[in-house]
Amino acid sequence: PPSSRTANLGDRAFGHLRELILSREIPGGAEVPEGRLAERLNVSRTPMREALVRLVGEGLLERTSERSYRVRIVSAREFFECMQMRELLECHAIETAVPLVGDADLAELRRGLDALEGGEDDMQHWLYDNHFHSFFARVSGNATLAETITRMRVVARLFRISSSFHRKGEIDTEHRAVLDAVERRDAAAAKAAMLAHLRNLQDDARRAIAAEANPGGYFL
Repeated sequence: PPSSRTANLGDRAFGHLRELILSREIPGGAEVPEGRLAERLNVSRTPMREALVRLVGEGLLERTSERSYRVRIVSAREFFECMQMRELLECHAIETAVPLVGDADLAELRRGLDALEGGEDDMQHWLYDNHFHSFFARVSGNATLAETITRMRVVARLFRISSSFHRKGEIDTEHRAVLDAVERRDAAAAKAAMLAHLRNLQDDARRAIAAEANPGGYFL
């Protein structure tokens, strides 16, 4: 049926465009005209419009005119406010998840982390990072908590793709510390490792922002 075909095309357009944004192929602040994008992805205006509206709802795009959108830029202030909330939510999520998570799932997380070692593919690190944090939120059993954390992770990703802030190796090491604690079924240690991880992200982001604002290293 035509409605089903349109919905399918809309899903494809949504997935394709979302990947282009998250992989930095469409950078932060870039204009996304509806018509030109529909031509690029070879879909009609209706499914493209539906995909764009969904991306606005997810927080990846913002509308600039009747037929044009822009990749949203996340300010440092928004990033830090989001990270403060993530401290509360994700520490609660992992503390709740520790007694519930299965050994097979932990083994799968460990294999995925080992596979990243030495790699420089930013998108692969992001995909694993997203899976890692979303996993513990889902296992906690609180669907609203998991959905909120997922939305906040979009903010973090938008901040990273519009800045020069990168710390792949450090993130992998911190993920290992979290996993080690969860595998020991030590909820307190897992919570502490997650809190350290999220605070390290904030501290490194502060240093990156300061370096960009003061490249000569001088203090006034």
